[in-house]
Amino acid sequence: MTTPTPPIDLTGQDDHLPGDGVGLPAGFLERLAAVCETVTDTSALAEASRDWWPLALHWSLDGRVPRRAAVLARPSSGGQVAAVLTASNHAGVPVTAAGGRSGVCGASVPVFGGVVLDLTGLDRIGDVDEISGVVEVEAGVFGPDLERVLNTRHGLTVGHFPQSFDISTVGGWVACRGAGQYSTRYGKIEDMVVGLEVVLADGRVIRTGGSPAAAVGPDLDQMFIGSEGTLGIITRIWLRAHPVGDVERRAAYRFPTLSDGFEACRTIMRRGATPAVLRLYDGIESARGHGGDGTTCTLLVLDEGDDRLVAATMDVVDDVCRLAGSPADTRLVDDWMAHRNDTTALQGLTRKGFVVDTMEIAAPWSRLDDVHAATTEAIMEVPHALVASCHLSHSYVDGACLYFSFAARPPTEQIESTYRAMWDAGQWAVLGAGGNLSHHHGIGLNRARFVSEALGPSFDVLVALKQTLDPGGVLNPGKLGLPSPFGGVVWP
Repeated sequence: MTTPTPPIDLTGQDDHLPGDGVGLPAGFLERLAAVCETVTDTSALAEASRDWWPLALHWSLDGRVPRRAAVLARPSSGGQVAAVLTASNHAGVPVTAAGGRSGVCGASVPVFGGVVLDLTGLDRIGDVDEISGVVEVEAGVFGPDLERVLNTRHGLTVGHFPQSFDISTVGGWVACRGAGQYSTRYGKIEDMVVGLEVVLADGRVIRTGGSPAAAVGPDLDQMFIGSEGTLGIITRIWLRAHPVGDVERRAAYRFPTLSDGFEACRTIMRRGATPAVLRLYDGIESARGHGGDGTTCTLLVLDEGDDRLVAATMDVVDDVCRLAGSPADTRLVDDWMAHRNDTTALQGLTRKGFVVDTMEIAAPWSRLDDVHAATTEAIMEVPHALVASCHLSHSYVDGACLYFSFAARPPTEQIESTYRAMWDAGQWAVLGAGGNLSHHHGIGLNRARFVSEALGPSFDVLVALKQTLDPGGVLNPGKLGLPSPFGGVVWP
């Protein structure tokens, strides 16, 4: 069984967040132990109570986790998940679902303690309908394991390759509404889901979806996709799969300005070409990773699939890009492919005291220039800021995802306040310029303070859903900006 990958050294087990976790009532541990494997070792609990949230990496080096859970539950079936939730809901104990714990927003941090529900024991790949292209997979299956089975035994691929591919689970992809690096060809995870098995807070097990293009009221799949374990625990997923591509082609181009590159990507999409990879880097990131001169912007393109479709797609790309830019060496794509999932820089910079993070959002094509300018300017106005850069990582007919990276070098005692200030500056600038709150990293704890403003009056609908499906508030409390019976805002 594949297990979660620790993000950085953990030098202690103390809590960082203020207040105390929820206490466990008498007899609760015994009831849980009768259901599935449980762990109460302090070191194991501390490790299970953190994810890849960049701010929490600094806390880890100081010997602290955001909040240490009281018990780690390791079910191996959906039935055991249902039993854990039944017991926890009855006892009023919070439950935080966790898979690969690769999230970067603190979504799997148990901010009020209680139970961390490790779903990696749900690691079975079920039926594969090769004719319909549908695969059944449990929530704890890691990305490489899924693709290995589909590729070698069935000649299929789901086509979902996030940067966290090696260390993330299918359940995590769905719960956080993730996007893979080939999303322009295959779509985001919400486009891949055929159906779900979900355990509700009271232990009831439901099925959603399951057939193509159904019109049976609202799409209940989409209610749980992206809910980050606050409305129910996803235990089984049915995903669309595609034949492994016959061919692959690569190309790269340089543009004099980022705006020229935006227009090229927009035109490509509006002409109906959807290459798997369409990644445009600003001058800063082009110089850092692609040998640019600091002003020109680099576009990396890759497509795979049927030979004639790939040829037509790449012909459109070349036709558009030569009008506004110039071809570049395709080895730039090769280099990106070789290093695209490398996360060692994050750990190295964190150990040196840098504040480093990324913020991915989406906006209409008509607003991209404004969002880019407003956001980078706002971040750079924060004291101690060193750099704010950007690349376009996912494209759609109506808009695109901008992926901002930023770094600062504050005094040690100002690391947390600087991190918070950079996020406040950048995220409010995005919302003010016409962008959305998140494209694929989700909300978790870090972005919770922005949700009400981002959703406006529709936030009340989300709150009503939460109160209906989880009246006891036990499912991942403290996330998505939702009210919690266990306390108010714990960070920031």
